[in-house]
Amino acid sequence: MDALDYRNARIDNSAEEEENGLWLEYQKTRDTRIRDHLVEQYSPLVKYVAGKVAVNLPASVEYDDLVGYGVFGLFDAIEKFDPEKHVKFKTYAVTRIRGAMYDHLREMDWVPRSIRQKAKDVEQAVMMLEARLGRPATDSEIAASLGVTELEFSHLMSKISSTAILSLNDIWNAGGDSERTCIGESIESPHGLNPDSSIEKEEIRRVIVQAINELPEKEKKVLVLYYYENLTLREIGQILDVTESRISQLHTKAIIRLKAKLTSFRKGIF
Repeated sequence: MDALDYRNARIDNSAEEEENGLWLEYQKTRDTRIRDHLVEQYSPLVKYVAGKVAVNLPASVEYDDLVGYGVFGLFDAIEKFDPEKHVKFKTYAVTRIRGAMYDHLREMDWVPRSIRQKAKDVEQAVMMLEARLGRPATDSEIAASLGVTELEFSHLMSKISSTAILSLNDIWNAGGDSERTCIGESIESPHGLNPDSSIEKEEIRRVIVQAINELPEKEKKVLVLYYYENLTLREIGQILDVTESRISQLHTKAIIRLKAKLTSFRKGIF
């Protein structure tokens, strides 16, 4: 390491230590001046996430609306972030901001009822098939269970993936908002949870991770690239050398499989 690299490394470490101190101070005091400073510092994250989310939504969804929804997620992330978890705030905040955008979009309930019902039918078929088979069901098996051809099933998945908002933030909801758990929340601060609730949430997180690991390889890769690398569906399509619509289908099928697995698990323990 030359002198310039060494100096830059010291500057980076000093900035990181200063920011960690700021977070610890806010955690203790809840000083609104510190909060406002953090909001201003990280507000560009909201626009970044809004741009990523908007690419995969219909033109009827306004970018400015997404930014407005995302601000609520940023405030939520600042309030719940625990610096002692040794996780970068940006990583934590992106999940919260994206989740807030999806939450508000779902409240608009613009998805046609017929498509919503078809998505539930597919989820139910996947749940029953994979419980019986003990492995991920193939497209042909799911199609046969639904009484349609593989081509018809492919068209059905295209309809579902082009209109439904499906997200990792929505794959588990054990009651009210306080009970919602998703893979992104595995880094959430446990403050306020009683021991029994903490154990239950840890078990749910374990099941989510296991369910993701059991996905078909392509579907698992799409989730990793979309949720952890923050790539758009188009960018993932370029990496995997398939069309954007195909990636959208793989993403939708992955989420439906996860919801089906977790529904089975939930019925077994609650």
